[in-house]
Amino acid sequence: MAVESLLNESEAINNYRYRLVESQYLQGGASTVSGNRSTVGDGTSRANDERVQKLESKVSQLEETINNLRILVEQLKLNIQSTLTANSSAKPAAPTPATKKVPAPADDDDDDVDLFGSDDDDNAAADELREKRLAEYAAKKSKKPGVIAKSSVIFDVKPWDDETDMEEMQRLVRTIEMDGLVWGASKLVPLAYGIKKLQIICVIEDEKVSTEELSEKIEGFEDFVQSVDIAAFNKI
Repeated sequence: MAVESLLNESEAINNYRYRLVESQYLQGGASTVSGNRSTVGDGTSRANDERVQKLESKVSQLEETINNLRILVEQLKLNIQSTLTANSSAKPAAPTPATKKVPAPADDDDDDVDLFGSDDDDNAAADELREKRLAEYAAKKSKKPGVIAKSSVIFDVKPWDDETDMEEMQRLVRTIEMDGLVWGASKLVPLAYGIKKLQIICVIEDEKVSTEELSEKIEGFEDFVQSVDIAAFNKI
């Protein structure tokens, strides 16, 4: 929630600075149209232009910071979701009920009581119970799931030209399903000449999903995809 509040506050500052830049730019343009061509006026116009350029640069930096924060928030959400899924899949084994020893019925005939063999029988029963519990513990330990190695990957998917349907491209990429693959957030990033690339995040289990195999599956949509690059790769 703290990160989302920071993002909302950054967007509000961003909108305010846009309005400030637009207002100062229009005021500078109006003074130029009115015919004020004196040396002092030209100096003021140049100063306004420099201020506008500085403000635009700061706005661009804020936009980049906000985008990076959004990507970080999505990565944290995916990590939490994967951890909860792994924990819920590991169910503890049911406890083994303790074995109760049933005492032998008393015999009224004292002549039939084996006074020397009772200790051996008790030791044998104790050894048998201990061996049984050790076997149950070993079986339970062998079924306990180990640590699953995971990675967070950001793919850059580039289209052929500016006429490529980017929404359809994103839909096709998300149709790829693999055991150990979870798709996350995505966005369109401008490149040049009106062309945009698809930047999409996913979390993979290292033993089940290969980045090379996943890249080949994305490149399989050859009518939309020109190339696929790995923009970021982080171990979780």
